[in-house]
Amino acid sequence: MFSKEESLFIKKEFWVQFAEAYPRKWLLYNTKIKDVSFKFYIDNKKAQVSLDIETKEEEKRKIYFEKIQSLQTILLEEYLPEAILEGNYYLESGNVISRIWVEKLGVSLNNKNTWPEIFDFFNETMSQFEVFFYEYQDYINDLELNT
Repeated sequence: MFSKEESLFIKKEFWVQFAEAYPRKWLLYNTKIKDVSFKFYIDNKKAQVSLDIETKEEEKRKIYFEKIQSLQTILLEEYLPEAILEGNYYLESGNVISRIWVEKLGVSLNNKNTWPEIFDFFNETMSQFEVFFYEYQDYINDLELNT
């Protein structure tokens, strides 16, 4: 078990090394759709890359999710075959969001031997997610255009 300071140091070192391994600007919060963002996540059991729809207006969240869901076949067949789509994803806080994600099990933030594998997973998965998003961004963002 690590102290709080050691855990923070490991986390910081992980992200610095990831940025050095893949020095590029990721889309993340710059989707141009309010409350829709890409995220990297790592803990001691798994790594995830997700697209989170966190708008407080439930109807808007559902529409954005349904639009992505209507593209599910394309997403799975051409970009991310292991993507999971969940319209009502419950956060630890109790808030409900919609999430589309890909996960890699058996890796750990605290095991530096798995870091290269995580870095590659993050890079490959986020790159595919971004290409998909850029391709269909206008459709996803247009709330007037029904699914």
